Amino acid sequence: MNTFLNRNTLIFILALLIACFAALSFFIAQHPILPFDIKFSLFIQQYHADWLDKLMLAISFFGELPFSLLSVVLVAAVFYWQKYKREALFISTVLLSGLIILGIKNVINRPRPTAFYVRLVEVNRFQSYPSGHVLSYTLFFGFLIVLMYTSKTIPKRTKNIVTPLSLFLILTIAPSRIYLGAHWFTDTVGGFLLGLICLFPLCYFYFRKKQVNPSPGL
Repeated sequence: MNTFLNRNTLIFILALLIACFAALSFFIAQHPILPFDIKFSLFIQQYHADWLDKLMLAISFFGELPFSLLSVVLVAAVFYWQKYKREALFISTVLLSGLIILGIKNVINRPRPTAFYVRLVEVNRFQSYPSGHVLSYTLFFGFLIVLMYTSKTIPKRTKNIVTPLSLFLILTIAPSRIYLGAHWFTDTVGGFLLGLICLFPLCYFYFRKKQVNPSPGL
């Protein structure tokens, strides 16, 4: 009974996330420039400094091409090398999110923030909505947190490093993108919602066919 309720609860949450993302996407497609977004960006950018510019650029580093691809491949390779072959395979599937984000960006076709509205620290290609950085961080680092939390064979010292670092990057990537002038607030909300939506099936298929096969620690 509990399993049934839990499954229904997860399905409800996923449906709610999809509905929220669809509604936000439709709204953004009709209203690409929002006064609220401009005010929020100016609020975030009201204090700026060279060291803060560098910090925000560093936070966004793992989402920049080709480093985003290399990061996923490298982490997957480490898991594979440590005999976590199944985990390595699922981590690699995160790369598919790049196709999803490009498709949605082209459909919504929202322009990036410009110097007319905000301070630009970073100039980007492609459309603005949703944020690919926020999507990839939520999906990639979110799945790493799930692995750290559920695996009984990964050493505690590894969990104590990976979990807080992943959580920090998830929490700071949205403010980073807004501070850099790369995205609007609603872009980051859309990226976070889409990241959670993608995380659901990834975790579902991972736990559905998970094999009990203890492996050496990372």
